[in-house]
Amino acid sequence: MTPSASPVTHARVLGLAIPITLANLTQPLLAAVDTAMAGHMTDPSAIGGVALGGVFFSFIFWGFGFLRMGTTGLVAQAWGAGDYTGLRDNLWRALLLAFAIGAAVLLLQSPLIAVTIQLLGGTAAVQSDAMTYAHARIWSAPLVLANFVVLGYLLGVQRVRQALVLQLWVNLVNVIAVFLFVRHWQWGIAGIGYATACADLAGFGAGLMAIRRLLPRGLPPVRRADLLQAEPLKRLALINRDIFLRTLLLLGSFGWFAHAGAHQGDVILAANALLMNFQTFMAYGLDGLAHAIEALTGEAIGARQRERLVHAIRISALWSGLLALAFTVVYAVAGNPIVALLTNQVAIQEAAARFLPWAVLMPVVSVWGFLMDGVYIGATRTRDLMLCMLLCAACFLVLALGLQRIWGNHGLWLAMTLFMALRGATLAWRLPLVLRSVHTQPAV
Repeated sequence: MTPSASPVTHARVLGLAIPITLANLTQPLLAAVDTAMAGHMTDPSAIGGVALGGVFFSFIFWGFGFLRMGTTGLVAQAWGAGDYTGLRDNLWRALLLAFAIGAAVLLLQSPLIAVTIQLLGGTAAVQSDAMTYAHARIWSAPLVLANFVVLGYLLGVQRVRQALVLQLWVNLVNVIAVFLFVRHWQWGIAGIGYATACADLAGFGAGLMAIRRLLPRGLPPVRRADLLQAEPLKRLALINRDIFLRTLLLLGSFGWFAHAGAHQGDVILAANALLMNFQTFMAYGLDGLAHAIEALTGEAIGARQRERLVHAIRISALWSGLLALAFTVVYAVAGNPIVALLTNQVAIQEAAARFLPWAVLMPVVSVWGFLMDGVYIGATRTRDLMLCMLLCAACFLVLALGLQRIWGNHGLWLAMTLFMALRGATLAWRLPLVLRSVHTQPAV
């Protein structure tokens, strides 16, 4: 296994981005299968229980998403430098961290589940079903977090097709298991949770087999002393800490947006949430290009090829901009029909139509933040990433408080739009520092 010496071309960028995008699009299928199965149970609280349980796991697992991002950057740099021992050791360190966090989640599962479900609300029956589902599914938490590491490794060594196949395999196992556990063996809502846990287990097993085939042969044995070296462990901890804090700031900003919308009534809250789904749809496409630039950035920095990095950023920026423009055009032309598909309540449709222009504008504004996130993660410049997000989140809070008082919900959307613009602008402002840090050697 050797790092690719092929030039960074449009075909190569798209060849990385498209499979990643397809893999991302498989993620909602797990939740959709669980929800559909709950929706066919006799107890009407089952679907609400699965929904609340799904929110709990989204919060927990998204919060630990740094395991994927940090692994991609470290592995991509080792890959670009041809440091195969470092490649393997970074993988094992990240896996050890994932299992340690997963073990902590299991130890704290009872208070974590109880407190979160109570905060989310719902009737007593819905909360009971949510806790049953969560307690069944949570046993796979260490494997889910380890799967983040496996995915990060596959992206780092640019094996994106294997990542796609892995996601398809997880979904297939989930479908089969949920039918066996719920329809055939009548395990009820707990069966839905166990089925998803089994899918996570199957994904981890398949991921380990894929990595075993990709790891180079003839390396010296793994030594505990090497894995526990202070400097690499400190670097891993700092990278993951920075990404974790950056994610909390991002989630907090979106949370404040929802909170501020809720104070304007249920209709505005629903309209805002519905229109934010447009941003989620767009993210699946842009994340593919962001993940591609993560891998290419790490490879170029590891190989100490500054011009290669600049070329990769330019090509990725072109395709990211075109994709964002396509989303904007689609939302401008078909925004109202899409809203009508998502809700049949006239009041919400009318409110969403008033604020639709903000959702139309959002792709071309926020795309640069997605792109720059990928560059900084691939470069493992996570402190810069976190500090820029801290500045952006603080600005958003001030803007949201001030502009909402003046222009109501339009002011809130303007604050969110400026927040998204600031994400890209602040990171782009510091990009020359990233480029100057690459000590160039002759390109291969």
